Amino acid sequence: MAVAVTAGALIITACVVGLAPNLWTALKAHEEVPVKLPAFSGLATRTQILDVNNQQIGVFEFENSQPLSIDTVPDHVVAALLAVEDSGFEKHKGVNLRALVRATLANFQYSSARQGASTITQQVVKNEYLAGLPRDGRYKILQARYAVMLEKQVPKKKIVERYLNTVYFGNNAYGIQAAAEVYFGAKVQDLTLAQAGFLAGLVRAPTTYDPIRRPEQSRRRFRQVLDRFVETALMTPVDADTTFASFSVPETVGAVAQQSTSRTYISEMVRDYLLNKSTVLGATYAERYNALYRGGLRIQTTIDASAQTKAEKASKEKLPANKTGVQTAMVSLDTATGAVRALVGGPGFSAGRNEVNLALRRRQTGSSIKMFILTAALEAGVDGNDLIDGTLPCTFPNPGKPEEPFRITKGVSQPLTTLAEQTWLSINCAYARLAQIVGLNRLPNTVYKLASSAYLRPDIYKIWPYASFSTGANELSPFDMASGAQTIANGGLHQEPYFIESIVDGLGNTVYKHTIAGMQVISKEVADKEVAILKQTLIKGTARRTPLAGDRPSAGKTGTQDENTNAWFVGFTKQLTTAVWVGDPKGYTPMVNIPEFKADGVPRVQGATYPARIWKAYMDAAHDGLPVVDWDAPVPPTRNQMRLYLPGVDCIAEVVSGKLPRTATGAVNTVVPPSTVAPVAPVVTTTVPGTPVAPPTTAFKGPVVSVVDPGTTIAPTDLNPLTPVVGVDPQRYLVYDCAKGVPASVRTTVAG
Repeated sequence: MAVAVTAGALIITACVVGLAPNLWTALKAHEEVPVKLPAFSGLATRTQILDVNNQQIGVFEFENSQPLSIDTVPDHVVAALLAVEDSGFEKHKGVNLRALVRATLANFQYSSARQGASTITQQVVKNEYLAGLPRDGRYKILQARYAVMLEKQVPKKKIVERYLNTVYFGNNAYGIQAAAEVYFGAKVQDLTLAQAGFLAGLVRAPTTYDPIRRPEQSRRRFRQVLDRFVETALMTPVDADTTFASFSVPETVGAVAQQSTSRTYISEMVRDYLLNKSTVLGATYAERYNALYRGGLRIQTTIDASAQTKAEKASKEKLPANKTGVQTAMVSLDTATGAVRALVGGPGFSAGRNEVNLALRRRQTGSSIKMFILTAALEAGVDGNDLIDGTLPCTFPNPGKPEEPFRITKGVSQPLTTLAEQTWLSINCAYARLAQIVGLNRLPNTVYKLASSAYLRPDIYKIWPYASFSTGANELSPFDMASGAQTIANGGLHQEPYFIESIVDGLGNTVYKHTIAGMQVISKEVADKEVAILKQTLIKGTARRTPLAGDRPSAGKTGTQDENTNAWFVGFTKQLTTAVWVGDPKGYTPMVNIPEFKADGVPRVQGATYPARIWKAYMDAAHDGLPVVDWDAPVPPTRNQMRLYLPGVDCIAEVVSGKLPRTATGAVNTVVPPSTVAPVAPVVTTTVPGTPVAPPTTAFKGPVVSVVDPGTTIAPTDLNPLTPVVGVDPQRYLVYDCAKGVPASVRTTVAG
């Protein structure tokens, strides 16, 4: 009895002596104690990004925090934490008095040394109510007082739950579930007693005992934990020794299998869209940010993880690694819905290194833009069987700079043949002519309606009616190109590309679901005709070396920019539409004689080389197991073949007698009964001043023609896509180069 009294007196004396310098501050601490503690604040809960099969492919979080119910935590995990951190938890009322006195003395006497010995309840109080307060004389008293109050207000079970969800384990892991994931790649329900003990040992000093950076200190701490388990009867001495001998301290930060938490091009697109391009999560940026990073949302994307893996594999394996820095980007859409199934934005997202999403970055398109010019022509009544000249060199007006005509002197020269064949072979002179026949000012509108999305609208990005439109002067992204091609592949029904299917909040309420209906922007008849033409690209055109396996019906268009600075392949099936770009993201670097590519047999990168190879590798893999489906055959033409020409560049003359040579008429294919009159541009027999006329000859036996007014091009102000283009019957009219005059092979007659 005397010993106890003496000990108590010594403790009181020590407290008074220790408290004296700060006694007044400590005594005033009671004034800061509320009548009742407020309820726990909401925890910041990670937002999950899921693929179409509910597989996690990314997260948004302030810190790695994954709150869970105490009912889902195994008893042995709770027991391990209590044994190490607060073995008397079930008995005390919030405070361990003896430990409190010891810590108070140390903290008052030694400003640089801090002693803990806090109960779990006190640790919860520290995080919930005392964060930010100075560690002065009142701190421990407030912490103790609040702890007692909390135990009266909240069941111990809920206090333990809060502790398990908020305690810090190091390496950005807040809470037991996050720690289980980070260190063991497991869910808390699967933790062993040893693993739970290891995690419990980190709590006292997560940095000091960090197994990644200080494995030896971490292992020594684990030995202390096992000894504590023996003291609390959680383990026998033999079990503790066996566990220590066999236990492997985590050497790297792990992750739950198939549960990605890293930043990707997809996650960055989702983030940017929800914060900057949508008000789904709130009216203000702050509201949207808070919901995204604290709200515990489940964002269901349209990404198919399997297709994504195949896209990344094809991109990596088909494009050789190279010192020049040439990379690839890809966007693959569900043809019917516009859903983004796979997206490759570069070699792999890396903060500060590879952050630019090349799938959204715009580059010149080369000849891949021709598919959209073809759409405009077909809408205006042109048929794939119509004739057009693609002979090199060629010169055309330049409305933007009349003093600088648009000239094409390089590439493939293809004399008069069908528009379909000029498309398969990607003939620049033919399409530069076609673009002006259709009307340059109409082409941007065609692109906008085919490829509109959250990233491509007239108010967001300007597409210019350049004279060089057909050779890819405008810049578009793989996302834009896939969007436009999807419309053609889908019977003219445009579905804006999207990558968020639904969003569910932390309470299970659906806050967003994709329901936007598509829009029929071109007729199915036009789309079917174009698909039939583009299918031949993979059969006898520029991409004939990369047809899909099993002769699966597919269509597409290659594209190569001047000096081989950008290369494209944009192609599709009834199921998937995919655009592939290859180039140097640092600039317009000519992809010519790159050593790694030359060694691979590709001295010059073109759309038919790496882009088409990547496209084929991905599409073959992505279609594995899918049914083989084809498009409807196009409606047969209802008129005869027509010769397309550009008034002002091309002049015309009516055949008076004789027959034009085959080089002037092309491969004629009459498709309507002879009694049907084919529509031609209205012509009036007249003498055109200044037209060079071939000198008469007495022995001339060729055709005789009469020069007529060629008419005019479609007015620049006429943006109606259905306004018909000019054309003539190739059997009745000679089309010739105005600058060169009537060819010597024919004789002219002057109307009088």
